[in-house]
Amino acid sequence: MRRRKAAEHASHERWLVSYADFITLLFAFFVVLYASAQVDKHKAAKLADAIQEGFQDLGSFSRTNQNGGAAPSREHSRSVRTTDEQTIQRLRSELESLLGGEIARGQISIYEGPEGLVLSLRETGFFDSGSAQVRSEAMERFGRIANILGEARYRIRVEGHTDNLPIHNSRFASNWELSTARSTEMVRLLVTQFGFDPAHLAAAGYAEFHPRGDNTTEAGRQANRRVDIVVLTTAAPQEKRP
Repeated sequence: MRRRKAAEHASHERWLVSYADFITLLFAFFVVLYASAQVDKHKAAKLADAIQEGFQDLGSFSRTNQNGGAAPSREHSRSVRTTDEQTIQRLRSELESLLGGEIARGQISIYEGPEGLVLSLRETGFFDSGSAQVRSEAMERFGRIANILGEARYRIRVEGHTDNLPIHNSRFASNWELSTARSTEMVRLLVTQFGFDPAHLAAAGYAEFHPRGDNTTEAGRQANRRVDIVVLTTAAPQEKRP
């Protein structure tokens, strides 16, 4: 009698192939997610900005800022910045032309700082040593400065500076007080005698802690005894009237 052929052994492990494929795809998916998360945020922001501008050009939607109002376009911002730079350069040229004699004598220097145009007024041209009162003979040159700055309508910060030699007289117990008194005195003059808007002015005293020269030399200490008038590059906002 012929022996019955042994039944073939059935495989119960085929599911492992599908499971391995699924795990491989899942791994690849998470690799892509991880790589996407590492994209430079700055580049992503630029890409989003470019896409938004493209839709804006097509009229699909208007760009808005965080406060819900229409945000200025890049071209508008660039135009405003260029206008400010041109105005500052024009202001500097006017001041240098008007104050050429004082600049030549070392009483005033004009330069562009990180926040705007700086008029540095040396103590020797405007104040007596240890005093916060502007010399009477210096009022004429201070008035010329004020007349030009008043037309520009820029925000202004007046900064008082000293050397590192201690001061102690009947009025000022420290260089902090002297530097602050000088800056506030000039702000007072701008408001009371030249009609400046107080909302566009600020005063600060830095004592000896923002030197421009070497305090170990007399020339350096003279350079440090000064009042800087900083014309900030952002124009003062127009007043809102009711």
